[in-house]
Amino acid sequence: MNRELNILLIEDDIDTCKHFTEYADLTKDISISAITNNSYRAVELLTEYLPDAIILDLELNQGKGNGLLFLQDLHKLSLPFKPYILVTTNNSSALTYDYARKYGADFIMSKHKDDYSEQAALEFLKMMKDIIQNNISQNRTNYNPDESSSQKEKRLIRLIDIELNQIGISPKAIGYKYLTDAILLVMEGHTNNLCTTIGDKYSKTDASVERAMQNAINNAWRSNDIDELLKHYSARINSDRGVPTLTEFVYYYANKIKNDC
Repeated sequence: MNRELNILLIEDDIDTCKHFTEYADLTKDISISAITNNSYRAVELLTEYLPDAIILDLELNQGKGNGLLFLQDLHKLSLPFKPYILVTTNNSSALTYDYARKYGADFIMSKHKDDYSEQAALEFLKMMKDIIQNNISQNRTNYNPDESSSQKEKRLIRLIDIELNQIGISPKAIGYKYLTDAILLVMEGHTNNLCTTIGDKYSKTDASVERAMQNAINNAWRSNDIDELLKHYSARINSDRGVPTLTEFVYYYANKIKNDC
């Protein structure tokens, strides 16, 4: 039930980006959230997507900036957690490597090595997935209070995404986006007519919205190991039902994420 490892790819070679995305599409454990060849744009994407990991090309000859500039800018940010940074580079300078490590690079892969490939880089992150995500969970901190409302919403959606994936609710489920909206609404102080509000947004009846959300919850409790579920959902559940009600579920996660933040 572990969620996918979300990756920000900072790379300027089009074919290399294609190879990364093609392999990522073949595995359910890895997802590339965004791609850029611009180290300055990468900082914006980082604060928007809050990826678990970053694949960083140092040179960016066909883009703007470079990987070292990105690491410098990253070092100045106040993030809710530090993503794992895998550097891939044609550079072989020990001084450059030392500088990259000083500013946050966790591992460096030389593109000159015979066994290097985009698949090998992703396989390495896949191997590190549980450690990376556990570290993020343990070290999540308060975010920069100067973030924009758009950045705040994206950050909260990312946190909701983490929680829903932990209990096995698939983003493909119809109720997934409704649950995300419902949790956000409660966090913002909206406590009445949630299904009607969400239904108006998507041109759906409130009954169909409510049904889709409860079905998503029911499927998670029916399809996944109960002990694993209760590790992440610790609220009391009525033994006769065996499944949280929609209201219980939404308010539990709204309060949980508020407390975490």
